[in-house]
Amino acid sequence: MHPSPALPPASRPARRILVVEDDPTVAEVVTGYLGRAGYEVAYAADGPAALDLAAGLRPHLVVLDLMLPGIDGLEVCRRLRAGGGPPVPVVMLTARGEEADRVLGLEVGADDYVTKPFSPRELVLRVGAVLRRAEAPPPAAVTAALRLGDLLVDPTARRAERGGRELALTGREFDLLLFFLRHPGRVFSREDLLRHVWGWEFGDTSTVTVHVRRLREKVEDDPAAPRLISTVWSAGYRFDPPGDPAAGEGAGA
Repeated sequence: MHPSPALPPASRPARRILVVEDDPTVAEVVTGYLGRAGYEVAYAADGPAALDLAAGLRPHLVVLDLMLPGIDGLEVCRRLRAGGGPPVPVVMLTARGEEADRVLGLEVGADDYVTKPFSPRELVLRVGAVLRRAEAPPPAAVTAALRLGDLLVDPTARRAERGGRELALTGREFDLLLFFLRHPGRVFSREDLLRHVWGWEFGDTSTVTVHVRRLREKVEDDPAAPRLISTVWSAGYRFDPPGDPAAGEGAGA
């Protein structure tokens, strides 16, 4: 039996976690581990119930199964993202091992995913990591807004604009854009970005690929021919500030 994860500091209010899982055995294990870790846990067994609960509970994070009756996890995630206000972090559960299913979850805005069968302790650790990143304030030394060309990113307000138009970014897309703006002209591998932006020392680099593609769709004039976020073949990605003569030398992927 795995030891129970350490409790959060007593001075910090319990974070509300909504677990959406139609398998009662899995739900019991997941809610039990999260509860012992000090989280306030609510549970829904299908998509419609999850959306109703999320509207009233306003959870700090949702653990969301991909395969659900009524409304599947992908559609639940889409609706949570379309609800307005700061996006709630989502850790998606899937019984499928195919990369296409993981990528679909990331494309609709999931912050992380865990493939069944999984270690409940690992899930608790993933939940904690996603929450810490979502709630961490920017370092004091780098809170000033950054402007490169017509791109403006405000770390304190967590707002991004291009040409005066606010960009609808998920939390991870915002972190990725902010990292690129802080390191213009430098090439970062997918592993580098996974470490610096996600805080993971190891993981599936397709996570990075999907988020770069989604970010391009929101900041590029033509995502199919990116000029801001270039792919440097066999090396990684490079951010070229608007107006930089080097922009567009890479290729999209």
